[in-house]
This record gives sequence, C-alpha cells and structure tokens, in this order.
Amino acid sequence: MAEDQLQKLPRLRPELTLEKMKELCRGYLPGLIGMELVSVSPAKLLSRLTVRHDLMAPNGFLHAATIIGVADTSCGFGTLVHLPEGAESFTTIELKTNFLGTVRGGAITCEAKLEHFGRTVQVWDAVVADEATARTIALFRCTQMILWPKIQAA
Repeated sequence: MAEDQLQKLPRLRPELTLEKMKELCRGYLPGLIGMELVSVSPAKLLSRLTVRHDLMAPNGFLHAATIIGVADTSCGFGTLVHLPEGAESFTTIELKTNFLGTVRGGAITCEAKLEHFGRTVQVWDAVVADEATARTIALFRCTQMILWPKIQAA
C-alpha cells in the first residue's frame, strides 16, 4: 500500500489489541491449530504456526487447508482491526491461493498486507513462507465485504 494511502487509514481499533485478538482465537480454528498472532500494525499483520503431525496431509506434507487457515485468519484479523468506524463486522466474499511449495516440519510464517481499503470492501494479500528458509510456499488473496448495521424500517 502506498504511503499516501496509509495516511488515509483509520487508526487501528484500540479495543482490539494483539492480546485481545489472541484471546479470540481460543476455542476456534486458529486456536485449535496453534496459530500465533505475532504483530499488528497499520496495513499489516504477522502470524506463525508450528508444524505438527496432525496438521499434515496423508502424503506427509503440510495440508493445504492448514496453510489457507493461517492466511485467511491473518487477513481476517487484519480486516477486523481496520474496520471503518461504525462498521459491525466483515465476511470473506472471495479467496484464492497459489501453492508454490510445502514443508514437512518446522514452522511457517504469514505476512498479511492490506492492498485496498474501501467503505464496502477490503482486499488483503498474504505470503506464507517456511520460517527457517523464508522460501514462499503460498500466495493468498482475499476480498472482505464490510458489514454495516441494518437500517430499521420506520
């Protein structure tokens, strides 16, 4: 995201600290797979995941759904902390992943970046990499629809 666009972003939602977002993961998929939120800043969120046997596919490689789960969750929390004032929530309306490699152990990292910030949609890109080598294993993009409170009919 260009510097002039960064200046137009609203400030991060102060009630959604990194610790609060970590709490929100407990009891849900991100917590179940052991995803760790590392940092959040304007237009960016970093996360990581330690690879375990139960996250693997039967072929011995990290399951594609695990990679997508980390990328989608990273972009989702990025969206949540960047919601425009007055917005209620968001939902994913499209996602795409290109797999370029895999891992059999160690850890993966995910860097999610805000590419488009609008009143109705946000677009996020994420790069998932092998933590040990920094080799990219997946490129991910998602479009998030911003949800606004419903107007009650008179």
